[in-house]
Amino acid sequence: MEMIELLELALKRNASDLIITANSPPILRINGDVIQTELDKLSPKDTKSLINEILDEEQKQIFARRKELDFSYEIPKLSRFRVNVYLQKGTIAATIRPIPLHVPDLYTLNLPPAVEELAFRPRGLILVTGPAGSGKSTTLAAMIDLINRKRKCHIITIEDPIEYLHENKLSVIEQRELHVDTESFASALKHVVRQSPDVIMVGEMRDLETISTAITAAETGHLVLGTLHTIDATQSIHRIVDVFPPSQQSQIRIQFAGALQGIIAQQLLPKANKTGRIPAVEILISTPAIRNLIVNNDIHQIPLLIHTGKDVGMKTLNQSLRELYRKKLITYETAISCATNLNEFKRLIRSDLEKYKKRKGLRTIRFLKIVFKGKVSLLFKIRKYILAFYKKAASSGKFWGYS
Repeated sequence: MEMIELLELALKRNASDLIITANSPPILRINGDVIQTELDKLSPKDTKSLINEILDEEQKQIFARRKELDFSYEIPKLSRFRVNVYLQKGTIAATIRPIPLHVPDLYTLNLPPAVEELAFRPRGLILVTGPAGSGKSTTLAAMIDLINRKRKCHIITIEDPIEYLHENKLSVIEQRELHVDTESFASALKHVVRQSPDVIMVGEMRDLETISTAITAAETGHLVLGTLHTIDATQSIHRIVDVFPPSQQSQIRIQFAGALQGIIAQQLLPKANKTGRIPAVEILISTPAIRNLIVNNDIHQIPLLIHTGKDVGMKTLNQSLRELYRKKLITYETAISCATNLNEFKRLIRSDLEKYKKRKGLRTIRFLKIVFKGKVSLLFKIRKYILAFYKKAASSGKFWGYS
């Protein structure tokens, strides 16, 4: 089998990743699960032959020197792919991720309205965070595409590698690729402010120099979008601050608080009906209260402000999980496995169930009062039975019937 056939197989089965490694058949990741295909096991010779099909001579030379290689590959009119080539046990291997030719919009991605609102901010820093494979690059691409369609501005992206290809619409977009158009994120960011950008997208904020330059760019009137491998908003803030030496952290908290516009922390979860995945999203919107907590290093209090900040578009990851569970989009088991605070999540579910129990129970009792017309003793026996039933449902923590 040729590599193009394996790539077509991955697309046909809606796989998020194709893994090529020796002594195993080709592997697909579908809805988050790793699944071996029914194909024959690959030998080291097979993997080398397959991967060489998508490498040009320059890439082969780079890989020979670095033992690692990131690049994008395209099958015209079908799909693009992000490719990572590496060595394991001395043999060549690759993980390949399909990327649609067209950028999906925020609505299609099931992202909350606050994400669109953040994309329209004229300046400041927006972070999109989450574990590997959580859809950060796709969310960023959708935000950039929205800006491109709605604003007349100059957008520069710095990516490793370039994933989604953008065409100029209302905006002018320039896409720069690491190791092709620039040596590093930090170097590109250092010079990009001299290239008259309005919007800067940084594929990943990995080190002190990149983070510091991104904050400075946001402070000086640019809209900067970047990613971090962090689970939630508070962890993201700690990651930014802790990169710096203790002697600089007080000043960085002031700068970061002033520049920050919002944090979008997301995870991709399998749908209950097994038809794909859906994001659970925590949203932090920078308010005066949030900024004060960052400056004063009271970051541990931020989750409470997010929890109570619904009016400005904020919500915690646990609130997002509860919303998805209530809509029957994810299972209870999926929700509790991803909850950032398990006890808090269970309290949210119990609270919902108690409200449901009371609402449904009272409706039933009002109906029975009409039917039995004053037969009090029988009515109270039935009432006792109804409340006991809903109490049992609430205590179990698992209940699909409420809305």
